[in-house]
Amino acid sequence: MQFTAEMIAGLLGGEVVGNKDATVATVSSIDGGKAGSLAYLTNPKYEQYIYTTEASIVLVDKTFEPKDEVKTTLVKVDNVGQCVLNLLEMYNASRPRKTGISKLASIHEGAEVGENAYIGDFTVVESTAKLGDNVQIYPQCYIGDNVVIGEGTKLYPGVKIYEGCRVGKNCILHAGVVVGADGFGFAPKEDGTFAKIPQLGNVIIEDNVELGANTCVDRAKTDSTIVHSGVKLDNLIQVGHNVEIGSNTVMSAQVGIAGTTKIGSNCFVGGQVGFADHINIGNGCKIGSQSGIDKSVPDGEIRFGSPALAGIQYHRSFAVFKNLPDLASKVRDMEKRLIKIEEK
Repeated sequence: MQFTAEMIAGLLGGEVVGNKDATVATVSSIDGGKAGSLAYLTNPKYEQYIYTTEASIVLVDKTFEPKDEVKTTLVKVDNVGQCVLNLLEMYNASRPRKTGISKLASIHEGAEVGENAYIGDFTVVESTAKLGDNVQIYPQCYIGDNVVIGEGTKLYPGVKIYEGCRVGKNCILHAGVVVGADGFGFAPKEDGTFAKIPQLGNVIIEDNVELGANTCVDRAKTDSTIVHSGVKLDNLIQVGHNVEIGSNTVMSAQVGIAGTTKIGSNCFVGGQVGFADHINIGNGCKIGSQSGIDKSVPDGEIRFGSPALAGIQYHRSFAVFKNLPDLASKVRDMEKRLIKIEEK
């Protein structure tokens, strides 16, 4: 689908500087823009590219004044970042939606499938599963017994949802996600082997949750592992059994959460953070990348490092740590001087 500069300005309440009939059919970065693409300038560091970009249209703030000749058509708007988000959502909504149920899918006669569902090749839907209206299940997915999936939810290829788990409305589960595998529960025996502890609970994923590729959410030993509404998890994240993640919390890739840990709402967690088991993280906390969280954290706190320290304490400690070689050299020099003084 193509949009003209005039159409875009009308949609965003902007003004056109240049060719109002310039057309675009895709979106690009300003430094990689090609003819027929829409780019945008949100960071002043990239202003240099606006004079060389091949993009047909560039979104800029209304306050932007070029320092050199601009060959592309500009659309000036009040808030470039928000306008880009709006356009991306519109573009995504205009893409054709997959429909129909493949003859190569295996759907148990006891399963319920809502209206306008898409189910791709080699997907398996087991007995008593319930799929809501407008769900999209891409090829090679597995939906276990008694699973419930809410309306508008999308499962990309290779997603596996074990028996008894619940997924809410308008969720997105990317390729390779596993929901409901057994939690990591084993009891040591006298002979040095381990007895498996049955994992009898399930997983509940509420509405508007997005799980990145190859993320795993383990079922609870009893009760439920819960991912509350609006949570966004990146790729390759491990959520242990009986974990609870509060609403609108965001986590970057390779986070690991050990069993029974509770994480509050509206938290921001950097990549490769590790959470110990049976701790509580308050609401609104911020955890820096590669931190090791071995203790509970109160509401609104910031943590860095491994083991993690409070934000200010971490930065003060790091300021000392990075100077340790110089400090060690000074100490050795002082020791030599002290020896000479004592000899005298």
